[in-house]
Amino acid sequence: MIVEQIWTGNSLRNFNYLIVCPETGDALAIDPLDYKTCLNIAAERGWQITQILNTHEHADHIGGNKGIVNATGAKVIAHELAYDRIPNMDRGVGAGDIIKVGKSVELECLDTPGHTMSHICLLSQTDHPGLFSGDTLFNAGAGNCHNGGHPNQLFDTFEQQLETLGNDTRIYPGHDYMINNLAFTLDREPDNAIAASMLEQYKNQDPDDALITTLQQEKEVNVFFRLGSPSVIAKLAADFPDIGDKPDARSVFVKLRELRNSW
Repeated sequence: MIVEQIWTGNSLRNFNYLIVCPETGDALAIDPLDYKTCLNIAAERGWQITQILNTHEHADHIGGNKGIVNATGAKVIAHELAYDRIPNMDRGVGAGDIIKVGKSVELECLDTPGHTMSHICLLSQTDHPGLFSGDTLFNAGAGNCHNGGHPNQLFDTFEQQLETLGNDTRIYPGHDYMINNLAFTLDREPDNAIAASMLEQYKNQDPDDALITTLQQEKEVNVFFRLGSPSVIAKLAADFPDIGDKPDARSVFVKLRELRNSW
């Protein structure tokens, strides 16, 4: 399986992806907002974009659909609840559905509500585990919930699905927010030495050659996976006494997400 991560360079810091079968050159475009770059790269490499997967319905994820469909006739795939939100969908998918790319690539759909209620992540078990996480999971962060989602559902997605994936799963998010997210982790967990080291090492990284983290790394530096950290809980309790000194994981997650909204 070939994974081409495409940095859009826009103000929203989107990543687009081409997932390619090396045997046939068939490609799946994930959230191809910068459709011209996606088409140009595919043409240069001799690939043919035959499918589009929108992780969810927001404009910065579906905005390139028309350009690619017009150029290639690619079929548009998204969450089965998104037919009235994404124009000209060809296929609706849900949990456990498989998207095949060419002869050798299979991607499992995960129904991952929270950022929106019709959000799909794709899990690849081809070659090496990889999660194409859209706006559900970012490097060192989690998606916001104020444009059609809810933090309680996002917590359930993290706890019941993301945390159960293999620690060697590579994370391919929909945006590059890593530096700000690491800074937020350190604001909430000042003694997280791994996050501090990563922030120093990658603060000037080139998004065209971005770090691909693993789930194990995320569990070390992403505060939304660190809900039982004594430092995280102590700082929350000091800042918000009403949460108590032994808050449950859901309460910690929801409060962290609330804080990140205005941080």
